[in-house]
Amino acid sequence: MAAPAARTPNHPQPVKSPAKSGARRWLRRLVLVTLAILMVIAAMVDFCLYSPRVLAIQFVLLLGLFGLARLLPWPAHAAKSLRPFLRDLLLALVPAFIAVVAYAHVTAIWASRGRSFSDLSKIPVTKVGLVFGTTDKVAGRENLYFRYRIDAATEVWNAGKVATLIVSGDNSTRYYNEPNTMMLALIQRGIPADRIVCDFAGLRTLDSVVRAKEIFGTDSILVISQRFQNERAIYLAKANGIEAYGFDAKDVETQAGLKTKVREVGARVKMWLDVNFLNTRPRHLGKRVDLPD
Repeated sequence: MAAPAARTPNHPQPVKSPAKSGARRWLRRLVLVTLAILMVIAAMVDFCLYSPRVLAIQFVLLLGLFGLARLLPWPAHAAKSLRPFLRDLLLALVPAFIAVVAYAHVTAIWASRGRSFSDLSKIPVTKVGLVFGTTDKVAGRENLYFRYRIDAATEVWNAGKVATLIVSGDNSTRYYNEPNTMMLALIQRGIPADRIVCDFAGLRTLDSVVRAKEIFGTDSILVISQRFQNERAIYLAKANGIEAYGFDAKDVETQAGLKTKVREVGARVKMWLDVNFLNTRPRHLGKRVDLPD
């Protein structure tokens, strides 16, 4: 009679704790999200600092590193976790980008809450109004952004809300002079010329806001533009120690208005990077200018 076959000992597989498995999944997601957000911010900072050619080289190198990591003969246990991790990290970059853009947008809204008004009666009296420049004509046609800002500045002046108006804009060439054009338009509305001060180096919103403090010596301003720019300006003012309020000019609802709103998405990201990562300063400063008493 044949001897019975030896039985293989039955070693039960260890049962993983659902709590531990869940904690590991959440930790993995947290690491993925954190890395993706950091990579997006680093790419945005590089975009602001370097040329498109440098960025293209960096992007190609990054893709090459990811590809190399997937092709290398990793040990089985390492490849099992690393390669899916790299794949998921790449997939996480898109939602991370959206999250950073959304956060930059919301920070401007949050900073300006209760400070930007469309009702003239709610605006506190402020010594200085800051009107942001734009061209008066686009392709030979009237620029409604320009007209509505001049309208708003005139309303503010007539209501006695400000004692001086700074018109700040681009004068980068002898043939293009936003501040002078705004000043002439305001004088035509009856505002005294000696109460209007031109800032010829307001190349960006940041430049106009910071120069209001460092060149014109005011720690309190009423910004006058469309609401989207006022929100951004108030955020920048707060970051630079300036007390700021806003009066919202009428917005533009045409196709040009839509294009401006799309550009505003990038402007808010740049605003956030300027304050928190780039420490951006105005392109031009110069000597102090005294405002009218």
